[in-house]
Amino acid sequence: MRILAIDTSCGAVSACVLDSGADEAIARRSEPMERGHAEALAPMLEQLMFGVEGGFASLDRIAATVGPGSFTGIRVGLATARAMGLALNVPVIGVSTLVAFAGPLLFEPSPGIIASAIDARHGRVYLQLFESVGRPLIPARIEGLREAVRAIGAGPVRMTGSGARILALEAARVGLGADLTGSVDFPDILAVARIGLALDPRDCPPRPLYLKSPDARPATGEGVARANP
Repeated sequence: MRILAIDTSCGAVSACVLDSGADEAIARRSEPMERGHAEALAPMLEQLMFGVEGGFASLDRIAATVGPGSFTGIRVGLATARAMGLALNVPVIGVSTLVAFAGPLLFEPSPGIIASAIDARHGRVYLQLFESVGRPLIPARIEGLREAVRAIGAGPVRMTGSGARILALEAARVGLGADLTGSVDFPDILAVARIGLALDPRDCPPRPLYLKSPDARPATGEGVARANP
């Protein structure tokens, strides 16, 4: 099975093509940017797929991050993924950005919990906590830094995501140490692809997760799925 993964939810435009069972992507690209996702995504996908044997017609499914994150970026990525899915008649899977940030840490077993955090500005983070095996401990939500640290508890904790650094600083104020080896500004697109391969399209529709919006609803408690190596 071959998947195209797309991420425009944070500070980059990223895409990759991965075959199930493969360790490395067939093709992948990431371009850090705070704005301009709409203008950058289509050319990136064209260039990416030009180097893939069989091109767009070889795809079996598409995955796109659904947020939380940049309102505009999420809309761009999901609209593109949905349009491609219709054109190619392949399923489109929605992948939580918080789950995507946590994904790579599962391949580095360590005791304690995983705190996936995205900077929501104004002293707040989008937060979800996972057991080291990927089981969610709380649904995705937006929290002030102090409340987020309280939710983590006594640790130990590994933090990942664009909000990991500011969350770790707040944690340090109350004596909670954090491992920041997973602190990155945007998700690993290979992790998005692997999660997209492992998920059931019926359970993960490509719908945006806007935790700041008036119509915000809690996450489904989606765990971090692993594709077979």
